[in-house]
Amino acid sequence: MLAVTKSIAMLGLEGYVVDVEVDISNGLPGLEIVGLPGASVKESKERVRAAIKNSGFVFPLGRITVNLAPADRRKVGPVFDLPIAVGLLAASGQLANDNYRKYVFFGELSLDGSLRGVTGILPSVVAARDNTTSEGVIVPTENRDEAALVEECKVYPLSNLRQLTGFLNGTENLPRHRVDINSLVGQMSLEPSENMADVYGQFRVKRALEVAAAGGHNVIMIGPPGSGKTMMARRLSHIIPAMSFAEALEVTKIYSIAGLVKSEMPLVINRPFRSPHHNVTKSGMVGGGSIAKPGEISLSHYGTLFMDEFPEFTRDTLESLRQPMEDGRVCISRVNGSIEYPARMMLVAAMNPCPCGYQGDVSRECTCTPAQVARYKSRVSGPLLDRIDIHIEVPRIKYEELREDKRGEGSQKIRKRVVKARLIQQERFAGTGINSNAAMGNKEIRLHCCLEGKAAALIKKAFDKLCLSARAYSRVLKVARTIADLNGTEKITENDIAEAVQYRSIDRSFK
Repeated sequence: MLAVTKSIAMLGLEGYVVDVEVDISNGLPGLEIVGLPGASVKESKERVRAAIKNSGFVFPLGRITVNLAPADRRKVGPVFDLPIAVGLLAASGQLANDNYRKYVFFGELSLDGSLRGVTGILPSVVAARDNTTSEGVIVPTENRDEAALVEECKVYPLSNLRQLTGFLNGTENLPRHRVDINSLVGQMSLEPSENMADVYGQFRVKRALEVAAAGGHNVIMIGPPGSGKTMMARRLSHIIPAMSFAEALEVTKIYSIAGLVKSEMPLVINRPFRSPHHNVTKSGMVGGGSIAKPGEISLSHYGTLFMDEFPEFTRDTLESLRQPMEDGRVCISRVNGSIEYPARMMLVAAMNPCPCGYQGDVSRECTCTPAQVARYKSRVSGPLLDRIDIHIEVPRIKYEELREDKRGEGSQKIRKRVVKARLIQQERFAGTGINSNAAMGNKEIRLHCCLEGKAAALIKKAFDKLCLSARAYSRVLKVARTIADLNGTEKITENDIAEAVQYRSIDRSFK
């Protein structure tokens, strides 16, 4: 007898329907799984066998063939345990009807028949909604809140195989599970936990970070140890506006694939802040592995990727940032195809001016030779530096600033200005798929970065004097556009250009 159940397999963030075909025929008893199953799928035969027996059902005798169609795509993960078990029960006549055909199944089985949670449930349910005509999805109880984020899809959480058969046979009533999305969205606008007012002095640096937050610009901070680079970087994410629900869903899909979503909080409500150690590998940064999971760049999507001790990262790791910074996505190539993950992140890099950290410091003498300094700075390539919009020097904090408690504005006040500038950009780019000035292309720059006469003359002078590349020129215009938005002006003025140009002045020290 033949039975067909449905599930979803993931390729990056994209899911496709898998028909789990179970056939029981005469022959020597045995269970074989075909259709390019991965190692964890092959192992499912033993889990399914024990789960069926320990749930009080009869494991069918005969030659059992399980085909995972389409057969030309590799299937990985234990998510197919449940659809295989349901197929076996249906094919052996242990289900009272064919209601199982109405649902899409997800879940790993324990040996006692209970259901365990699986990773990637949110993008899987989205794929089930978009690619099937099912009446709902069956998920483990552990994944119920995450699955219910897809409001258009009916979610039925179950804890074990016995409960599932009761639901399919009509002997057990199971209500559709819902989650209070409004409550989750309300938590996105909570007060910032880390305040920019905690940072003494550094008013010029705080202004640069405000501009970066308002336009989604990449930043590199260069200064001696103890000047507050890390402290300010950690507070930067608290002056960026909260994510929209659509953005939070997209980030949650990435975290779900990576297995980082917690059952008690199914939605990633805060903008990501990732701070990988400088010994992270290229695959750890970009993503990879046999299943090609997202790396630190994609885990920073719509958030901040903070890279402290920037030159200490390997050259391969640093150069791997170039494509995501330009395109806002990561492409991972494997034998069985290419996988894309979104990576619209804001890079915040921090570094010392030299190996000892005290070049240019008036209170400490630098012990590095010119060759050591040149070698240290050469670890950050010109093309990578060119893609960073804002370069800012972070000086040592003066004693007077510490003594007089000169802390400046708090994060909440700065955030209000940033939100206002972001709303201007949201209106400007409505319907284009662009969410910030930093994401503008050449077409948008020509359309929205109109210069006054004096402003045009100033940027020409800066272009010649600083030997800016065409890319750096575009970055200056984008930053100037953001400064104008913060000032509430439609046209970019000479002062806006002057401030934007000063954020490129460090270029010369790397040449």
